[in-house]
Amino acid sequence: MAKVPDRFVKKYTQGAFTMMDIWVDTKTGVNYLAYTNGNAGGITPLLDAEGKPVVSPVDDEYGFPVTD
Repeated sequence: MAKVPDRFVKKYTQGAFTMMDIWVDTKTGVNYLAYTNGNAGGITPLLDAEGKPVVSPVDDEYGFPVTD
């Protein structure tokens, strides 16, 4: 049986105790910025200079982000 891909894939991580991660939705390609500091945190769509969501290309067959 084929493995079902994860809906979200971590693309980038920065920090140790206070962390910022970029997650990509493998269905839509939308990038999200997640911030955690101890027990607190939040997540928001990552926006470009025009205020539009940053969208990464995704592979239609499996939903994984396309890498170069």
